[in-house]
Amino acid sequence: MMVGGLSSLMLQALHPRALAAVWDHSNFRHDLKARLGRTAYFVAITTYGGQEQALQAIDRVNRIHANVKGWMPDGSSYVANEPDLLLWVHLGEVSSFLKAYQSYALTPLSPRQADQYLAEMAVIGKHLGIPDLPMNLSATEQALQQFRSQLRFDERTAEIISVIENYPASAWDKPFLKLVIQAAFDELPDWALAMMGRTPSHQLRHLATRHALRLASLPIQAALDQDGVAAYSRQRMTTV
Repeated sequence: MMVGGLSSLMLQALHPRALAAVWDHSNFRHDLKARLGRTAYFVAITTYGGQEQALQAIDRVNRIHANVKGWMPDGSSYVANEPDLLLWVHLGEVSSFLKAYQSYALTPLSPRQADQYLAEMAVIGKHLGIPDLPMNLSATEQALQQFRSQLRFDERTAEIISVIENYPASAWDKPFLKLVIQAAFDELPDWALAMMGRTPSHQLRHLATRHALRLASLPIQAALDQDGVAAYSRQRMTTV
């Protein structure tokens, strides 16, 4: 989730109008940890929470989006709940989370399971106000490609990338975080890296990052298996 979350933020920052809403209406650049925490909470509650909890979280996001509006540097206006912008954010999230899972999970999803994940995430997207969502991997990849003409790498995007690369961490956590950030870059599409002036990692480096991060994550995964949201969700379902 950490890898996919950071990767999706970098990808989403390539869309000037989507980035403007974050730039003008959040403290993302000054408190990345809080922003990621809110995103993680939303993903967790809509994935593992009960239906009522999930719908309450979605309703809260919809109310926030309705008041996020402003002006682009060129004088055009934007509103955060425009279906086109919501679609871009949705595509960036689901594709990044799925790609990261397929790279770092010990048991990747089958093609059928990957399509099922995208179809289930489309349920959330529809509640957020996004019509006609892609329901499988090939359609999701095609929808992402259709946005490429709208994307830019400018000074604002560069600052967001810099904020992510310099994510604040203690000396103890820094080595692990560096692995996560490198992994997030590795999961970006080649065309997105090219826009950022970067080249894909050499295959050996990519494999080394993947192996090191899997090993470093084992204690975290063990803790989450006991006390994470998935564990609590399983307990909740056994008592229903």
